[in-house]
Amino acid sequence: MAKVNRARRLVERLRLARWLKIFPRRAVWAAFVFINGFVSIAILAVLALVSRTPLVFPSVGPTAFLLYFMPLSPAASPRNTLCGHALGIVCGYASLWLFGLAGAPSTVLEEIHWRRVFAAALSLAATGALMILFRVVHPPAGATTLIISLGFITTPLHLVEIEIAVALMALQALAVNRLAGIHYPFWSPHEHVEGPGGRI
Repeated sequence: MAKVNRARRLVERLRLARWLKIFPRRAVWAAFVFINGFVSIAILAVLALVSRTPLVFPSVGPTAFLLYFMPLSPAASPRNTLCGHALGIVCGYASLWLFGLAGAPSTVLEEIHWRRVFAAALSLAATGALMILFRVVHPPAGATTLIISLGFITTPLHLVEIEIAVALMALQALAVNRLAGIHYPFWSPHEHVEGPGGRI
């Protein structure tokens, strides 16, 4: 019983509501984003170091920010996070194949040419349109698709590992946000996305 009470007290201390009563709102949210952003990227970086895989890539940064600063936003839900990045991966890789760039070096190693320009433009446009059509809007997925269509990460195994990294972040966000007392969804967002034409 004593262990249960200690665990309950620890959980109560972790809740954001408690800290928001003591400290300024902006400072609490800044600390929450700082700590959890650091921990989530550090975990991925350690796993990347040990496994020698690209588990840390530019679009995990804005994903981490969304998951911890706007956890109740539809874009931060596990469904939108996982499906948005998955669409970005598929569209990025499909554009490489469509323009014959699957085996080409990245834009860092060669000059940008018209095929690369169209591959990048198509991958971003398709990712955005499909996220809206499937109601899984997650803006950082736009960076994921460009990482692939610009040739930075193109190996099929590495593309799977990108999605695994996103899944790990979503699981951590679920645990952390729930412990903090935030009603973070288990899968679907609590509300639909608002577009210029109204509810999507």
